[in-house]
This record gives sequence, structure tokens and C-alpha cells, in this order.
Amino acid sequence: MFPALASARQVLIFTMERVSVYIDGANFFGGLITLNEKYTDTKFDFENYILDALGKRELIKIYYYNASLKQQINPEIFQKQQKLFERLRKIEKFNVVLCKRQKRQNPDGEHYYTIKGDDIHLAIDMLRDAYENEFDTAVLISGDGDFAPLVRYIKNKNKRVEGHYFEGNISLDLLNECNQNVIINKKTANKYFYREDE
Repeated sequence: MFPALASARQVLIFTMERVSVYIDGANFFGGLITLNEKYTDTKFDFENYILDALGKRELIKIYYYNASLKQQINPEIFQKQQKLFERLRKIEKFNVVLCKRQKRQNPDGEHYYTIKGDDIHLAIDMLRDAYENEFDTAVLISGDGDFAPLVRYIKNKNKRVEGHYFEGNISLDLLNECNQNVIINKKTANKYFYREDE
């Protein structure tokens, strides 16, 4: 009798799907702009968006990759971005990974800034977590086609990759590699704008 009961209990035991989230911050901001040029990531509720996307799955880690804006160029926007980073750091299991912003010059002599190292940091973290069996599914919030080989490799490690992207900011190569894809549209963005008074 007791062995039979033990077997029955073992059948009922199941493993909850473990999920880690990797957010390409610059790509996310660019995606919001495709929906509305007035939209900004500093007002987006990343916490509730991710929790709703996970459903009943277990959240392991969240990584967010970006770089600080230059304070001297636009102090007001810089302060808003710093406030976003502070808010994200207070979220449980949330890791803000800040990279460098490098000055470049276009053929017309105008200067602009690009983020250096964010893609490689994201790739290393996801690869490490896959090797160490930290997750069953990786949620990649990006439309950058440079991540297609990464997704392919993660899948070869018997892991799933769920892509979240903006319709006007997605690479078909990445879209085809992910096991599942979720579109972030204007309705979604409006639902998850941060409501706290700032």
C-alpha cells in the first residue's frame, strides 16, 4: 500500500518551467519609437509586463542591457533614464547591465553615440545560463537579427527561446529561429506604461 501511494505521489510531482529574461534596452527603446515617436522606455512598466508574460512559470533572472546617456547633451533626459535604472534595480531578480556609449562621426561630420558591448554581454549571459542549466526557456526581448545565431545555439542545448519584439522592428532571421514569438504592439505598450507619479 505504501509503495503504491509513493508512486502515485511521484506521478503528481511536476517541474515548473524556469524562465530567464534578457532585455536589449536600446532595441526596446527603438521599438517603442516605431509605435509612436513620443513613447519612451522610462515610462514602461517592465516588471508587470514580464510577470504577465511568464504566467505561472518560475522567474529565475532578468537582465537589462543599456548604456547611460550623456548628461551634458540633455540633462533632463539623462535624469529620467537614471530614474528608470534606479527603479529597475529595485525589482527582485532584476540585473541592470550598463555598457559604454561611444562617440562616432558620420560622413557629414556630425557626431552621434552608439552603445558598445551590450550584445556581447547579453549573449555571454544567456550562453552561461544555458550551460549551467539555469533556465528551461529564455525570453529574449529584442528584434535584433544579430541574435539569430545565439538563439540557434541555445536551442541546440535543448532550451527554448521565446522572442518578444515590435512588429516594425524585427529581423526575419530572428523571428524564424525562436520557438515562440510575442508581438509588442501599441495596445500592449499603452497597457504597461508606468503610472506612478514622477
